[in-house]
Amino acid sequence: MMFQGKALKVTLLPDGIAELAFDLQGESVNKFNLLAVAELQQVLDLLETSSGIRGLLITSAKEVFIVGADITEFGAVFAAGPDQVIGHLAANNRNFCRIEDLPFPTVVAINGFALGGGLEFCLSCDYRIASTAAKVGLPETKLGIIPGWGGTVRLPRIAGLDTAVEWIAAGKENDAESALTARVVDAVVEPAKLHDAALHCLQQCIAGVFDYQARRTQKKSPLQLNFIESMMAFETSKAFVGAQAGRNYPAPVTAIKSMQKAADKGRDEALQIEAEGFAKMALTPVAQSLVGIFINEQLLGKKAKGWEKKADKKIGRAAVLGAGIMGGGIAYQSALKGVPIKMKDIAQKGIDLGLSEANKLLSKRVERKKLTPAEMGDVLNRIEPALTYDGFEQVDIVVEAVVENPKVKKAVLAEAETKVGADTVIASNTSTISISYLAEGLARPENFCGMHFFNPVHMMPLVEVIRGVKTSDNAIARTVAYANAMGKKPIVVKDCPGFLVNRVLFPYLAGFAMLVRDGVDFQRIDKLMETWGWPMGPAYLLDVVGIDTAVHAEKVMADGFPDRMQRNFTSCTDALFAAGRLGQKTEKGFYNYALDKKGKPAKVVAPEVADIVKAGVQVTADISDEDIIARMMIPMATELTRCLDEGIVETAAEADMALVYGTGFPPFRGGVFRWIDSIGAAAFCDMAAKFSALGSLYHAPDSLKAKAANHQKFYG
Repeated sequence: MMFQGKALKVTLLPDGIAELAFDLQGESVNKFNLLAVAELQQVLDLLETSSGIRGLLITSAKEVFIVGADITEFGAVFAAGPDQVIGHLAANNRNFCRIEDLPFPTVVAINGFALGGGLEFCLSCDYRIASTAAKVGLPETKLGIIPGWGGTVRLPRIAGLDTAVEWIAAGKENDAESALTARVVDAVVEPAKLHDAALHCLQQCIAGVFDYQARRTQKKSPLQLNFIESMMAFETSKAFVGAQAGRNYPAPVTAIKSMQKAADKGRDEALQIEAEGFAKMALTPVAQSLVGIFINEQLLGKKAKGWEKKADKKIGRAAVLGAGIMGGGIAYQSALKGVPIKMKDIAQKGIDLGLSEANKLLSKRVERKKLTPAEMGDVLNRIEPALTYDGFEQVDIVVEAVVENPKVKKAVLAEAETKVGADTVIASNTSTISISYLAEGLARPENFCGMHFFNPVHMMPLVEVIRGVKTSDNAIARTVAYANAMGKKPIVVKDCPGFLVNRVLFPYLAGFAMLVRDGVDFQRIDKLMETWGWPMGPAYLLDVVGIDTAVHAEKVMADGFPDRMQRNFTSCTDALFAAGRLGQKTEKGFYNYALDKKGKPAKVVAPEVADIVKAGVQVTADISDEDIIARMMIPMATELTRCLDEGIVETAAEADMALVYGTGFPPFRGGVFRWIDSIGAAAFCDMAAKFSALGSLYHAPDSLKAKAANHQKFYG
């Protein structure tokens, strides 16, 4: 053993070959934290001064190679300013350059994930051999930054500018075959053959069969493009990527600008240009928000795994009551992820609709080559349609997804409880009805909870797992375990009207209704909120949700929180509901809808709606864009704060992620609480006070006022 550290070890193999293995102790994955960076420096000191070494083989002792930098270290580094950021990058950049300059060849065996700094390390090596299980990519732009350890320098020189722009701007993971086609890796082999293949490649380098020095020269030299080629390639890329990324996500274009500025430079100068671009992005609110979301995601994952470990059994079989679109979507997701599921309905028509939904979704995956026809058949075989409860005593969890009617749900739940095993967990997919209320007629309320999926099930990652008054920890644990198995992001919340997401969403929509009441054009509001970052404006959102669904939910919320959510006027949604305009489902809502070339409903301005909503306009006020945004966002923020105060949701991180996952809250703003932090609690409270006459939705809770007075943040 030449070196044994807490993150790296080096052993000497026959024929003068050293093997450097990454194995970060106490972690399930390898990452470049400060410890790993320091140990790599020590290893390089040793390698550069040891005689008799003829080649270096680099491997991982874990199932992944290196997932990148330790993102949790970013906060303190970014907060210290640009010089500290560039200094932080410099330590590992020196390491990678030293790898590239070793007096002997280097070959890396990529056995699993090599992302961000992990792939940048691989690019500094002479040859890259990947397992078929490998996934590689540079996802930094998804964090609002750009590669900082040579990704914008080495990738275009190895794989070409087009590949570099595509990989860096998109930030996607790529499988081994795609990486081979793109010339990012040099060979792909089965996992069992990886070590031998990489070792053979290294031996070929040592023997002079492979010219590794020529590769180094290519990586250290300017890009091989003349002035015209360079100008056309970069200007076209900036225009295209800028249009795709949008104004709120500057990192992809900044990455291209760094590549352009460094195109005629050698390695060391190019790396300095990259570091400056990284530092510029690292100090933006967008990077702080997206890095915050990444860290929040890690927290959610750990909490979900913690719950899963508490479950008394693994989910082997599931069932859904009520086929239809929602039931079919749940059945599809369960079967796709490998959990067999019974799909029961009282009528064959419902079964047919559910199977049709699953078949449609699977067919799209086959068209996109994400599934083979045989695999599609296997998934469908895991969905067992049923008109009776036969075999329900064998299922581990039942999800009730019948019509959103308390009486119907109570009847179905009471009947289902008599057909399942004594320990079977039953979960309701209700979006608004109290879980404690639905549990009142059950013999085993401890086995009952809420499991609120968001529509469409296959696309929306969030699942709210709702604890009723009598719900047991095991029921929560088993439900979270099922959500995990389905590939969802479960967040455990307490029972209340609307639970978490809908309780917070409807105050936002109440703000919209009051603005329309005060004479603001709903199309103007939509455009403003989309510019602010929402994927769709509130009127468009209501059309997608369904005007009738919204009116029903608004009543539930008003009954639950009359002091804040009871209205004393006829809203625009009430008017549309009365006119029979129920949204996309009827092709008429705030907008009209017609199918586009892809068969999806496209919105069209509906001039007739102006007259319908005009009846509810009480005043015609001159309201600025800034005030419109404030009046939309304040009710959502104050209600989310109340949810945190009441313990409906445990942490600010979970609350923020629930809205990012469940409503499409702009990720570049990091969540509602991170947005409040960015403007300051005092500034938010002042903004709310300006509109306090609009009602208690605009009154900042005492906890928020205390944060303002004490200069505190939700994220310390």
